[in-house]
Amino acid sequence: MASEPPAKFFVNDGVVSSREDMLNLLRPLLKQTVTYHYFRGREMITHGTGWVERIVTDQPDVSSFFTPIAVTLNVDSFERLEFSTRPDQMLVYALVQNDERVVLEFAPIGDAAGYSPFAPHQLSFDTSGFIQMELLGQESAED
Repeated sequence: MASEPPAKFFVNDGVVSSREDMLNLLRPLLKQTVTYHYFRGREMITHGTGWVERIVTDQPDVSSFFTPIAVTLNVDSFERLEFSTRPDQMLVYALVQNDERVVLEFAPIGDAAGYSPFAPHQLSFDTSGFIQMELLGQESAED
């Protein structure tokens, strides 16, 4: 009696090739800043940091691209996704097509002290160069 095998499961690392699994694993990257390293074989061709604008599937006319300004990921551009967990519990993603791979990681934002220009802060406005004037309306004269 043959039974249908159960769905695969992964803990902290793995290799997936289904579109749905790739999309689910990549979804946390949406609207995040990532570093990317592009390899052809063992040679690193280029690298950079960009903002993940879109993650798409089932749209063969949309290309995957990686630029310092924006990153768009089409899961159909890759044959598989390899992922692993770093010691700091962040994921490393490797999108693979033949002998080419793009390795993605969340980019640390901020300086050594932890300051980030994108962190929320109170808006301030320097009012030292301005004066306040009060305009009074016409008052009715009661005699």
